[in-house]
Parts: sequence; C-alpha cells; structure tokens
Amino acid sequence: MNILLIGSGGRESAFAWKLTQSPLCQQLFIAPGNPGTAQFGTNIDIKVTDFEGHKAFTLANNIDMVLVGPEEPLVKGIHDFFLNDEQLRNIPVIGPQQEGAQLEGSKDFSKQFMNRHNIPTAASKTFTEATLQEGLTYLATAGLPIVLKADGLAAGKGVLICTSLEEAQQELTEMLTMAKFGEASAKVVIEQFLQGIELSVFVLSDGTNYKVLPEAKDYKRIGEGDTGLNTGGMGSVSPVPFADKVFMDKVHERVIIPTVEGLKKDNIPYKGFIFIGLISCDGEPFVIEYNCRMGDPETESVLPRIESDLADLLKGVAEGNLDTKELIISNKFAATVVCVAGGYPGEYMKNDVITGLENVRGSIAFHAGTYADGDDIKTSGGRVLAITSLQDTMFNALQQATLDASRIYYDGKYFRKDIGFDLL
Repeated sequence: MNILLIGSGGRESAFAWKLTQSPLCQQLFIAPGNPGTAQFGTNIDIKVTDFEGHKAFTLANNIDMVLVGPEEPLVKGIHDFFLNDEQLRNIPVIGPQQEGAQLEGSKDFSKQFMNRHNIPTAASKTFTEATLQEGLTYLATAGLPIVLKADGLAAGKGVLICTSLEEAQQELTEMLTMAKFGEASAKVVIEQFLQGIELSVFVLSDGTNYKVLPEAKDYKRIGEGDTGLNTGGMGSVSPVPFADKVFMDKVHERVIIPTVEGLKKDNIPYKGFIFIGLISCDGEPFVIEYNCRMGDPETESVLPRIESDLADLLKGVAEGNLDTKELIISNKFAATVVCVAGGYPGEYMKNDVITGLENVRGSIAFHAGTYADGDDIKTSGGRVLAITSLQDTMFNALQQATLDASRIYYDGKYFRKDIGFDLL
C-alpha cells in the first residue's frame, strides 16, 4: 500500500514509525510532516486543510489509503471531500466523516450524544449570546468550582475552571460577547466540575466492529507536581495502573459499547479512532470529552505497546472487517517525556539548534515541533520532542525516558522530571 499520512506533530511521527514496520506499507508520504517523519517516509509540503492539494497528490502517487492525524481536517470534512469526489471515493480515509467528527468539533453535540445514549458524564447546559442572561442566572445556582467550555475547536485552550461566581460570570460574558476564543465560543457549555483522576481510552472502529487500544494517562500542567498553566501535554504513560480489569470492564460496558452502538443508532458512519477522555471518580468512569483522533502525546506511549501490524488494522477499518484482525498488546510499560521550548505554553522560543539526538539510547525521539535547516534540526513549536521508552517496569520506562530527554540540548529546553511518579 502507498499511504498518505496527514499531520506534522509528535502523533504523526509515532504513526510514521509504526506504519513503516508493516510489510503492507510500500511507500509512506507525510503531509506536511517534520524531520522525525522524514526518517520513515517522504514529507510533502501540503497543509493539513488543503484538500485540493491532497487530491492532486493522491491521484498522482497512487495512494491506497489516507490516515488523518489531527482534528482540524476531520472537523472540516476531509473524509466527506474524498467520498463526494468521483476520482477519490474509493480511496479509504481513516478518520470519521464531518458528522462523526462533531464529537470533538462541538462540545454541545457530544453532550447531547452522551445524554441521548445514557453515557455517564457531568451535568451541563449550553448557552449562546442570546441566552447569556439565562446563563448568568444558571451560574448563580450551580455549585463551585464550575467548568466553562467553548463549544468549538479552540486548540486545547477553550476550557476554564472557575472557582468563584464573579469569575465564572465574567468569563461567560467574555466568551459569548467578546469572542474570547473566536468562533469556538459562540456557544458555551457550562458543566459540573468532577473530582478524580483522568485517563484516556482509545478505540479503533470500522463503524460496526471495534478494538480497544491501550489506555494512557497524560500530564497537562507545565510544572512538576501538576502545577502551573495547562499545555498540550507534557508527557504520558501506558498502561495506567489504576485502570484495572474492574474499572476497564465498567468503561467497556457503560462507555465504549454505548458510544459505538450510539453512533450506529444515530446513523453516523464512523471509521477511525475514538479518543475517550475519562475521569475516575471513586472508581466510577465519567466521560469528560471525545476526540475524533488519537491524542498527543498519548499516541507516543500507546503505539509502542501495539505489537500487531498497524497498517493491517487500518486495512480492517477500511474494509469493514476489523473483527478479523488480531490486536496484540505488549505487557511492557511505555513512558513519554515531552521536551518543550523556553517560555511555553506562553510566548515561546523558536529557531534554536537541537543537538544530542544521536545520544538517545534506550528511547525513541519522536519529533513534534522541529524543522530542518540545512544539516541542522531546529525548534519550531512549543512542544519540540517526545521521548518514549518501552521497558519491563514503569519505573524503568520513566527513568530511561527522563535520562534520554536530558541527553538532548537546545536553548531554553525544559521537561518535567516527575511524569508518572504519582502512579508509582
């Protein structure tokens, strides 16, 4: 198969690494990719939302399958674009159509979906600028802390946890009347705050059959001890020790089966990954959010634990026979430590030369925010590299990933040294 992988981050770097281990993968192209993906395939300078560019490249290079990494092209309908084009409609796209992608693209849509199918989640109500006064009144009756979520995609920034009524009312007003998060906050979901410990569960579905991939836990805060500002993710671990068989059986019965069956009942075709963001409240699972793709940096911890042929699993999604494919998951532990740019998640440093990548010994260095400048690899994003180690114990995996992260150098480099230690 000739495969086109769309995206340019750490997740796509991990996908490229895994896909090229498959005998089914003849050629891998990544649009636009990064220096990490270039180690495994050919980078193509096409933006993730340039659908016409993808069409021209797909037809010119006999592409047999398209794997969409990030959410934006899915929410904007890349799968539908292929299905509605006579020349493209027989080329499978891994990733849901636009309606299914609304599970991530609209918090209100996903809340209605969960309520309709009795999937456990926090109580919530949705408001617009026209119903702002009702929203302010509702806040006065809700308990604190309270969660405000921009309805649309806000690049991971559209969720606020407010600890006072004044703060909540001011933030709601700014979101709805001053477009605090742009179009994403034209609607705001006000949600009950749930106390517990979070994890992510990943499901691969062909629309009828599904496979439950390894679960993972990621770490969002910039500071050690889970302090400071939220980020796109400072690291991840898989498996998650508290997600034992009893807990995962509850997740399967109460969340995964109703989600897959709910999509079918609602006639929403879904071929791709379902990311389920969960919180365990005293051992009971509640859904915080859905994503319509794999997470980042969780992918970097999940894929190394999959021993099966990923390209073959994706072929099962494309052909609707995922149930005939074998999913083998390693008993080993994967730990991912993310190296970020100085200043991140605020205004961050760029264009710094990265050295020491050749010194990484017991880990894989997945590129996230890097670019090639002649013979140099330089920083281009807030999250620069994801260093993943797969070992027999979680302690060894964490120790090795942390050690290898320290072997890399660029100006302003920062990484958390306590990823996963709350679980040991």
